[in-house]
Amino acid sequence: MHTLLKSTPDTKMMNDTAKADSPPKMRDGLLLIDKHAGCTSHDIVASTRKILRQKKIGHCGTLDPAATGLLLLTVGKATRLTRFLIRAPKVYEGSARLGVATDTYDITGTVTEEKPVVDVTEAKIRATMDTFVGSYMQAPPSYSAKKVGGVKLYELARRGEEVPEIRKEVTVYEFRLAAPWAEGEDVPFVLGCSSGTYARSLAHELGESLGCGAALATLRRTKIGSFSLDNAVDLDALRAARDAGEPVGAWIPFDEIELPFGQITTDLQQERRIQHGQTVLVRGVEGKEGDWVMIKNESRKLIAVGAVVERIGTGDMGVVQPKVVFS
Repeated sequence: MHTLLKSTPDTKMMNDTAKADSPPKMRDGLLLIDKHAGCTSHDIVASTRKILRQKKIGHCGTLDPAATGLLLLTVGKATRLTRFLIRAPKVYEGSARLGVATDTYDITGTVTEEKPVVDVTEAKIRATMDTFVGSYMQAPPSYSAKKVGGVKLYELARRGEEVPEIRKEVTVYEFRLAAPWAEGEDVPFVLGCSSGTYARSLAHELGESLGCGAALATLRRTKIGSFSLDNAVDLDALRAARDAGEPVGAWIPFDEIELPFGQITTDLQQERRIQHGQTVLVRGVEGKEGDWVMIKNESRKLIAVGAVVERIGTGDMGVVQPKVVFS
């Protein structure tokens, strides 16, 4: 006679606990993903939500579908740090194709003009690239996610409506040849720039300055602030690690995330004030009034992000106002 075995409450609780703990230790933190071509940044976020079984995931700066490379994903309560991480400077490796201009400023778009590449030398390319280093007012491509009045520019362009030219100050820290250039080849480059800089616009402007036109051919993001593509994983590796229950080297726990500004350490009394949103007078304050600062407690836990509201004297004393508080 066979007996039908029913799950006891303890068995059910163990099963539920196992599900809740899978994947382990990936609830609040930062994930470094190597994005492949052919998908949007939102696609990566959607896939990662399924892999981690975590709904609360955001990204720190989009990559075009054709672009590859480093994408920072904030997970759990780290999503509240997205607006700070998105400001970090970026580094790219890519290439520009001379002699052609497109409506999207890259080779995936419709060709709008073709010109012969004449009187262009490696020396001229290097000298022209140097002229873009520094801060200048850049116009984004018509086909971009930049919004005007709540509408994305590419939505206006696709509808055939006039796309207004809006310029934003960007900073190019580095724009140089990544390798020697020969006639007939794409121009390989390394680009270091501030957040909000469009590599497609830079390739287009390089072509205009050279007199032959150019479109972005390839783009791969290698760094965002202090975070490197060398430490990232693709979705297949992330999925395999989840299935094996193994740790992921591309995962940075919440309290170990580095933000692109300084930090201070508080004592227990100051920590209590911060938890109530009150200002604190602390040492170790760098920068000027209005600057952001990470606030950690004596256990090196990130408890808040604040702003310097006042500098005291000529030393490192200052008053800090917590703006984003973590329990």
